[in-house]
Amino acid sequence: MNEATTETWIDRLGEEVRFLSDKPEETAESTLRALWLTASGTPVSAEAAMETPLPELDEDQHRILEALVQKRIDGVPLAHLTERQRFMGIEMLAGPDALIPRRETEILAACVLEGLQQIEKTQDAPLVIDVCTGAGNLPIVYAQHTTQSRIHAADLCPRAVSLAQRNVAFTGHAERITVHEGDLLAPFDSPDFIGRVDLLSCNPPYISSGKVSAMEAEIAEHEPSLAFDGGPFGISILQRLIQEAPRYLKPGGWLAFEVGLGQGEILARRLAGNRDFAKVESFTDDQGAIRALAVQRA
Repeated sequence: MNEATTETWIDRLGEEVRFLSDKPEETAESTLRALWLTASGTPVSAEAAMETPLPELDEDQHRILEALVQKRIDGVPLAHLTERQRFMGIEMLAGPDALIPRRETEILAACVLEGLQQIEKTQDAPLVIDVCTGAGNLPIVYAQHTTQSRIHAADLCPRAVSLAQRNVAFTGHAERITVHEGDLLAPFDSPDFIGRVDLLSCNPPYISSGKVSAMEAEIAEHEPSLAFDGGPFGISILQRLIQEAPRYLKPGGWLAFEVGLGQGEILARRLAGNRDFAKVESFTDDQGAIRALAVQRA
């Protein structure tokens, strides 16, 4: 694709695309390149598209690109059109069956991964669970960067479970990760897990129900509400998680989870007074807002 063609198509996408997405990696250029590659039959994420040469398109492929560009302008998420999203440097499957992985969740992934790597230095085969797993992006990161951990994941939504299972296979970790269907920790209500978990992670729904309808149309109209509706105050699932987690964690085990903007400080104070936990750590974004918390079982 020559420079003149590039400019023409970026103009076609227009300023609208620049403001459609909440994902900073999705610029007009990266969006165009990702859709171009998808039309050519080699779908990739926006980030991967910036690293991939663009092939010539035939007449049919140009028509496909025209349709994809229009869908994007109409608000269909880019990751739903390409069925790809990069997370923590890993190319993954994405789609309408689960929340599209986002940059802010990389804060949780990084803190969990650091802790898990430390655990692996002192014990063999630590037991790890990720709930509300969605597309399975968190357990895939754990499997990618550890060697011994036994990793399980779960989601309430059957469609999300199916996507997570396909994603685990797509990234080559089918032998490392087992995906379960069920409500929060219910799939692990057995002696194999109770009191034996070294690390439990969760990216829960944390948007208050009243704010869901006011969210950007790209999210509210295209992504599953189960993935972001956290109840009247946005912390219904978090409250359940904090209450149920101690039953599954071994003494000294860790619970780590993502929080919404403005929720971190309040939850950290509550957890500091919770006798089930001995230590609270917070992790912030570039603006200093708490976006993940980790607490250690007493």
